[in-house]
Amino acid sequence: RLQLVESGGASVQAGGSLTLSCTASDFDYRTFCLAWFRQSPSKDREAVAALDSWDSEYYAASVEGRVTITLDSSRNILSLRLTNLKPQDTATYYCAARVDRPCFRDDYFYSSEYTDWGQGTLITVSP
Repeated sequence: RLQLVESGGASVQAGGSLTLSCTASDFDYRTFCLAWFRQSPSKDREAVAALDSWDSEYYAASVEGRVTITLDSSRNILSLRLTNLKPQDTATYYCAARVDRPCFRDDYFYSSEYTDWGQGTLITVSP
């Protein structure tokens, strides 16, 4: 199974920006779907963004235009750039992976579709 390790979480003020990173150990797959999810204490885990081996990208409506997901294949690092952060972005952010099929528009947002998860990194956004 993949080992995923997130980093980059921090406390920031509203309007600020952050880049989260997720390092995947021994990542050597031709077919995959990689995603970022987030979860706050009062909410269910929700998908933020995803990309796959077909170069498709998906973004949640709540963050579209403020978030960019990228993959550095040479270093096995999945990144999430968040800009214009809002207090409602406060959450623990997780990266997730599945390596048997790409993302699909009708399933990438289900956490049950992913087999490997990181431990999470916390973003706190103050007003």
